[in-house]
Amino acid sequence: MRDDATVTAGDIARLAGVGRAAVSNWRRRFQDFPEPIGGTSSNPLFSLNEVEFWLRSQGKLDELPFDERVWQQIRNSTDDLQLLSVVSSVACSLVGGDADPPAELADAASRLAAELGTRETVEFLYRRYVETNSRRVQVPSAEVAATMAALLESSDTVFDPHCGFGGLLMAAVDAARRQAGRVFGQERDAAMARLAAARLAAQGVEAEIRTGDSLTADAFPDMEADAAVCIPPYSERGWGYEELTNDPRWQYGLPPRGESELAWVQHCLARVRPGGQVVVLMPPAAAARRSGRRIRSQLLRTGTLQGVIGLPAGSAPQSTQPPQLWLLRRPGDHDAVPSQVLMADCQLEDVLPVWRSFLKEAKGAISIIDLLDDEVDLTPSRYLPKAVIPPTGNVDESRAELAALSRKLADTVPNVLQEPRALTMTTLGELIRAGAVQLEQTPMRMETESGDLPLLTAKDVTLGRGPTGKGTVEVGTITARPGDVVIPAITRVVHARVLTEELTLGPHLFMIRVDPELFDPHFLAGFLRLSAERTASTHSGTLRIDVRRAQIPRLPLNEQRRYGMAFQQLEVYERAIDETARIGKQLAAQILEGLTVGSLQPVTD
Repeated sequence: MRDDATVTAGDIARLAGVGRAAVSNWRRRFQDFPEPIGGTSSNPLFSLNEVEFWLRSQGKLDELPFDERVWQQIRNSTDDLQLLSVVSSVACSLVGGDADPPAELADAASRLAAELGTRETVEFLYRRYVETNSRRVQVPSAEVAATMAALLESSDTVFDPHCGFGGLLMAAVDAARRQAGRVFGQERDAAMARLAAARLAAQGVEAEIRTGDSLTADAFPDMEADAAVCIPPYSERGWGYEELTNDPRWQYGLPPRGESELAWVQHCLARVRPGGQVVVLMPPAAAARRSGRRIRSQLLRTGTLQGVIGLPAGSAPQSTQPPQLWLLRRPGDHDAVPSQVLMADCQLEDVLPVWRSFLKEAKGAISIIDLLDDEVDLTPSRYLPKAVIPPTGNVDESRAELAALSRKLADTVPNVLQEPRALTMTTLGELIRAGAVQLEQTPMRMETESGDLPLLTAKDVTLGRGPTGKGTVEVGTITARPGDVVIPAITRVVHARVLTEELTLGPHLFMIRVDPELFDPHFLAGFLRLSAERTASTHSGTLRIDVRRAQIPRLPLNEQRRYGMAFQQLEVYERAIDETARIGKQLAAQILEGLTVGSLQPVTD
């Protein structure tokens, strides 16, 4: 590794297994903490050698992990502008691609692949690059990609004309349980396309990724895929309006200059076979802009647009606005034109059930005739029933319930002593290697909507409820026992739950089984909640948990049980806070409704 290798504060936090706030605190508290040697005041760079020496001297680092050494070697081999090119070349070399990275980097990556496996090493390089450039790189969250892919029917070929790092294509393969034949993608950035191809190849996927702008330099002019998925660039004005005016892809009308998203929708439709599906993540403005109403009208009149589903704000990687999923199907020559489309607003985990309910029972259906007015506004909220406001007759009951909850709230606060203590830490990975803890992970993709077997889902763990999934016994199915700790692998807020009954686990879950003579499960779950969040990688607000890096104190069993009881009491307190907040909001809504409709009036002193 170069002697002048540098790291950011985020890198230091990852090495030490702490949050960035801890690193900021160390810089203030310790005069011997290494001084920045570069970067800016808001994003300083530190010498890796100096940081490693300081962490060791403070007992905060036993050994710099080999994967971090490899990453720092790659990252410090070039500048930020060329980093993606180097990373993609190294990744390609691991899968036998046409790349020629520096020999020392290829050798280091090969040794890491021998330790972790090729697939895990390629994904590690991808994650580290995205984390390092999180302010510039926009990637869809795993939940958004999985949701879009799950909407596709069985497809032998899937196409993404703006594939980025290949996230949607990888999700499409996972959704098809690796039975899809081939995937195709096009990406403007050559290095990004190369890394996408390496990621897919490492997964054993037969993929063809080409470079270029799909609108102005279509690399697949004869493509007729079974399905297409796309997150197009939003609000691009230089998308090729002038040169593409007479392009045969515009079957539904020439996209306006300021409506680049409608060009991408029509490009996707032109590259799937008759009957082929298209799922596109669109900005909310595309549903209502006056300039695009003619194309929206044609999409409805021809039966091409099947549904619009509004998603929560922040679901799109390039925007904080609440995006929409447009679900389309290229009509066949003799297909009947449907009379209804789906209009819905829901959370990501509810998209697939909502879509299936529409297909099966026409639930959420809106007549196309009702949409074909002067505006052709496809914003779902315009057509959904308004929420029912709670009646004001229960104001006194809600007030009494709130008062009772508030009185009890203080009694549920855990009794703790304001006295610092030094904790000797280890990692969960070390405990696993020592045989004191057993770790298993459920499959990334499992059917949770059909079957007779109750499944505990990641959302169930987060909400603290019983199993709501329905599945069947498959390869990789895991049944957890009472005392096992369960934690979602991908989440927004980390929750670790100790089970009290035997349950079959759904996808995206870690199960941690402890030896009760060595560990208290509630103690382990409590420390996992915060430590797993600190060591997680972040993508678009979503945490990808690596429980092996989580820090756990070395304490005797009787001490663990004391902590475990405190963590259990803390959960009781948190539930009490949530219930108090729920009743408080209900009371506020009742008073607001009563005052505005005249069933309540203010009282003056």
